[in-house]
Amino acid sequence: MNVVRQREVDYEMVEAKVPKIVVVGSLNMDIVVEAERAPVQGETILGERAHVIPGGKGANQAVAAARLEAETIMLGSVGKDDFGNQLIQSLQKEGINIDHLQTSSTHSTGIASILLSEHDNRIIVVPGANHQFKIDDEDVFRSVIASADLCLFQLEIPLSTVIRAVEIAKEENTEVILNPAPAQKLPDSLLQQIDYITPNQTELALLTNREKVDESDLFSAMEQLLTMGPKHVITTLGKDGVAYLTKNQVGKRISSHPVNVLDTTGAGDAFNAALAVAIAEGQEIDHAIRFANRVSALAVTKLGAQSGMPNRKEVDDFQ
Repeated sequence: MNVVRQREVDYEMVEAKVPKIVVVGSLNMDIVVEAERAPVQGETILGERAHVIPGGKGANQAVAAARLEAETIMLGSVGKDDFGNQLIQSLQKEGINIDHLQTSSTHSTGIASILLSEHDNRIIVVPGANHQFKIDDEDVFRSVIASADLCLFQLEIPLSTVIRAVEIAKEENTEVILNPAPAQKLPDSLLQQIDYITPNQTELALLTNREKVDESDLFSAMEQLLTMGPKHVITTLGKDGVAYLTKNQVGKRISSHPVNVLDTTGAGDAFNAALAVAIAEGQEIDHAIRFANRVSALAVTKLGAQSGMPNRKEVDDFQ
């Protein structure tokens, strides 16, 4: 029996089922340092604050989806260490299913070193156990993916794992969102199986073999990526909002929401998770992107990628 609830979507009340999202991706412990500015090469400066916060693009997206009231399953890998235990506990507190999370006995939990300065961030990721994540029991993996309304992927785990997991998802008729970050080249065989791809401008440029993408060639680059296989190209533009293009449709722009920015670390993860939830609920693409825009705007007003993810009521109340 489908579970439904009343949900306000772009000012209209609709019946929306509780979506089931499987996130296949990374888990890191974020070591965040706040400073007035970034040091130049060879320079030492004094920071203002330091924090140790659960993170990783996959885990961030899982937390965001769970707070938006989706049934959420996390597939990934952590080390058998204190950071790994803390990450597991933080996901459990969010109500995320971690029954199939892997633990590596040979590699430590992934770490991200994040510098926050001048309303932006600089990030170095040491993948650790994330790069050991593989499909160890395909029958179990397949059953989990087959049970989902949508699978959400990023690229902080081995590309071979992403490729096979996407193949399984398409074999099971489960829709796929690929957040192609960190930026890297992707095979055509993978792109041809993607329902929704969500690059930023840097990632879009790399995927389309361009030095850069700016306003003058944004939709040209998106159209090129569309011809490579994905059904929808949704480009995040930071403070300039979102552009999207679907086959046989004119490209559209959607503005961002002006907010007081504290930490941009989880903005993209918030957007992707919200997009996944909205699509799995059955929202049209334009409404889904507007919903995701609201979620990402709220996320940057708080410190920490996971701790900054808004809950559903906050999003529904935000205009």
